[in-house]
Amino acid sequence: MQAILKRHQIKIMKRIISIIILVSSSISVCSQTTAKETEKIATFCKLWGFLKYHHPTVAQGELDWDKEFTTRIKKLDSLRSKQAISHYYSQWISSLGEVKSCFKCKDDPPGSLKFNLEMDWISDTNIFTPVLIDQLLFIHQNRNQGRNFYVQQNKNIGNTGYENEKSYPDSIFPSIELRLLGLSRYWNIINYYYPYKYIIGQDWDSVLTEMIPKFKDSNDTISYHLAMMELTAKINDSHAGFVSKYTNQYFGIKWAPFKFKIIENKVIVTGFYSDSLCEINDLRYGDVFLEVDGSTIEEIINAKSKYIGASNQAAKLRNMNYAIFNGASDSANVIFEREGVIAEKTIKRYFFKEFDYNWESKQKGKAYEILDGNIGYVNLGLLQRKQTVRILKKLKNTKAIIFDVRNYPNKSLYHIANFLNTEKKPFAKFSVPIISSPGVFDYTTPYFCGKNNRNPYAGKVIVLFNETSQSHAEFTIMALKTAPDVTTIGSQTAGSDGDVSLITFPGNYKTYMTGIGVYYPDGTETQRVGIVPDIEIKPTIQGVKQGRDELMEKAIELINLTLKN
Repeated sequence: MQAILKRHQIKIMKRIISIIILVSSSISVCSQTTAKETEKIATFCKLWGFLKYHHPTVAQGELDWDKEFTTRIKKLDSLRSKQAISHYYSQWISSLGEVKSCFKCKDDPPGSLKFNLEMDWISDTNIFTPVLIDQLLFIHQNRNQGRNFYVQQNKNIGNTGYENEKSYPDSIFPSIELRLLGLSRYWNIINYYYPYKYIIGQDWDSVLTEMIPKFKDSNDTISYHLAMMELTAKINDSHAGFVSKYTNQYFGIKWAPFKFKIIENKVIVTGFYSDSLCEINDLRYGDVFLEVDGSTIEEIINAKSKYIGASNQAAKLRNMNYAIFNGASDSANVIFEREGVIAEKTIKRYFFKEFDYNWESKQKGKAYEILDGNIGYVNLGLLQRKQTVRILKKLKNTKAIIFDVRNYPNKSLYHIANFLNTEKKPFAKFSVPIISSPGVFDYTTPYFCGKNNRNPYAGKVIVLFNETSQSHAEFTIMALKTAPDVTTIGSQTAGSDGDVSLITFPGNYKTYMTGIGVYYPDGTETQRVGIVPDIEIKPTIQGVKQGRDELMEKAIELINLTLKN
């Protein structure tokens, strides 16, 4: 009892010290970059990005626009009044050359295409003088058309590319100006070309003002990389995220030797990276961890969540595999539960290479099988497109087929949809950015799957999915849902569908975003929401301990019930 009380007292002291450090850090940051300075920098970043994509001279790549940023931002400190700032910007714009009238520019696209567009700031009299506002409005009304040096577009898919952005590979820890350039570059790409900006969950302007001090006042490489990591997580996109050797140093480059799943704010062991090292540490399948180094699992999740890129909470927990047990030290003190008994012990951490883990072993198994009761089962992660038609023929006379999409399929969806459907059916449509109207998007015509089929599959169809189902997996599920007798079972998918676009920060650091919007034909969103199952089933701690696949159990139960009726 005394030991537990002592540990509790130590934990309280740690929290007090953390609060003191946090408050001190906040005071320090505020003393470095004031709110007024932040707003001034934010306006500069927005204006620079606006001109980059709208002004014909700039958009054609005729100027070193990065240099314009790093040079001109240094002069902001000397500008005190709205009049002085506006005059400075007005002269800058005039120096860029004449903007000719554009008769092709459509200045009033339909509201259905402007869901991402926010341009009110260029007319804000609290920020700019009337002279500058007139200049900005004229540029917007007569913006660059055709080729844009800073934005390319995939002709077949529609997602954007940014191949002409300078990477500054020698700037491991860039200057203040380059760090702010990276922030501005990223913020403006998201502002104009990210299809889901409108459902990020936070006002994008406020993200800019929040992140400026974190980029500007970074005092070392790790803090700069954490700023990039936090920024990319702000768009709440499971395709986004940021990792480098410096972020790895922050989280810790030594790992616990087991795999796990987070259920009900507890961690349960679901597999091993190294059988021998788990045996040495007396770690068993089904062990449930409650605390790591004095912090509960929930506290760790809350503390590190802001750095983990994901579209929803289910995907965020999936992505926290390095954030719970990793550390710099050789061991971690844990409190865990096994067979109803709560105990405390120390487990060792290792460099991942010490596990000698075979990633290809994850792919072992059968692409398909026929289960008891004449029920077909297909693992879409193992099924290859070239073998799809042959395998489906073998399953033609089964009473039901379970399609498992808790994986990443191999582009077999059209073959399967042809097998299941009697006719062509729409299952998705995309939104793609209009490069000549930054911030405006257009919808594609619907995508179809299935074909005229006089002899479609006649049995019951079940589709399984969970938070590991992402991107092409979600696209596949959308197609399979067009089948006439299909039931979906599982939990919220990763909520990140659509081809990706690469973005580069100074220092040659890379991140991604979802480059096109993906919707059901009626416009219903899949981003962040994911695919919603007909029957929600999530693994339970008890089920994992018993080695059960609770989704498969529910699927077989439903099939048997359906066939009985």
